Amino acid sequence: MNDLRHAFDQAAEDVKRLGYRPDNDTLLKLYALYKQGSEGDAQGKQPGFFDFVGTAKHEAWLKLRGLPQDEAMRRYIALVEQLQA
Repeated sequence: MNDLRHAFDQAAEDVKRLGYRPDNDTLLKLYALYKQGSEGDAQGKQPGFFDFVGTAKHEAWLKLRGLPQDEAMRRYIALVEQLQA
């Protein structure tokens, strides 16, 4: 898992250096996969009603509930590689 963790951490750095800003749906996927890969299933209270961005992020993460962390890492890495191509 150390190699996977290293590739995951590298992808997290690489995504910061993209030459463009991905669309909002892609950003939500990146966020959710990163959180699931780094922390596991969503935790904590859902953000307040008027926190639209926070609510969207939390809901995207909730959709990944039950996805193993290593699979979330693999999907995150693949998505970052796709964005770099």
